[in-house]
Amino acid sequence: MELIRSYFDQLTEKQTEQFTKLEPLYKEWNAQINVISRKDIDNLYERHVLHALSIAKVVSFRAGSKVIDLGTGGGFPGIPMAILFPDVEFILIDGTRKKLRVVEAVAEAIDLKNVQVKHVRAEECKDQADFVISRAVASLDKLLHWARPLLHQKQMNALPNGLIALKGGDIKKEIELIPRHEYTEIYPIKDYFDRAAFDKKYIVYVQG
Repeated sequence: MELIRSYFDQLTEKQTEQFTKLEPLYKEWNAQINVISRKDIDNLYERHVLHALSIAKVVSFRAGSKVIDLGTGGGFPGIPMAILFPDVEFILIDGTRKKLRVVEAVAEAIDLKNVQVKHVRAEECKDQADFVISRAVASLDKLLHWARPLLHQKQMNALPNGLIALKGGDIKKEIELIPRHEYTEIYPIKDYFDRAAFDKKYIVYVQG
């Protein structure tokens, strides 16, 4: 928890309490339903929570914004981002019902009021939002194909509506998968969190 506070020092008492509860909750649930790699569970705050929060270094969502977490899995990046932005509505979707049981339980346990959890595939989702966020779900071209119908036209944030994906590895190869006319920005996470865990980890923004 101190790791999170070292990069986000304006947390309220409630936010601090919510973040603090994540580790015991995820450890308990992970023993029943494996949503986080066994070797990673002891590094929850660095490799999952802080990784998710890196998005906040690129865009600060305005109150009243709506964000869809596409393929949320165990709730990342959606749960940490929903804690950080309590005045923003987050819709966490995934096609695997079992994983969503964990997400629902964690959200309820920490009294996270701004989260909806939906068992639906991206292609079937009827919601629309300002941004679609995602981590470790699919290649960038597939993400963009799924995300675009979920983005509405009304703009209310400094960054235009679009897709924000957490990516790793050969980022140039990922970018080559989408048409050249698409407007993209790449942000190395190491620029925000100078930690070895974020070597070759990126935030990729594609304008909607």
